[in-house]
Amino acid sequence: MLKGFREFLFRGNVVDLAVAVVIGAAFGGVVSALVKDLLTPLIAALVGKPDFSALTFTVNGSKFLYGDFINAIVAFLLVGAAIYFFVVIPMKAVLSRVTKPGAAAPATTKPCPECLNEIPLAARRCGHCTSVVGSAAQAGSSR
Repeated sequence: MLKGFREFLFRGNVVDLAVAVVIGAAFGGVVSALVKDLLTPLIAALVGKPDFSALTFTVNGSKFLYGDFINAIVAFLLVGAAIYFFVVIPMKAVLSRVTKPGAAAPATTKPCPECLNEIPLAARRCGHCTSVVGSAAQAGSSR
């Protein structure tokens, strides 16, 4: 039983997942700091109010903190924008430069001249309409 557990833990994908979670958590801290320390003050300089948590309303003695909700939405949008503009777009640019378009794979099928369905290149008769195609049709017409 312990041998199976050890094999499970040391499989490549489990270790890769653990590394990804740790790196993701560290990267989350970096992105949160970027949003909190750079982007939020920038918005506060433009709008004039960096924190909406004081915005509330009361109904029958119940206090609704809609300002906290607005803060959460703004933080979510800023984190999403930071990830997109500082991670996704640069990674796409790097991958497009690194990956080169490969040569097209050679064709393995051809269209039937009668029914236009795809058939193998070596076929002498169409499997769909049974018409004679390819080299057999050329050999039959020259006799």
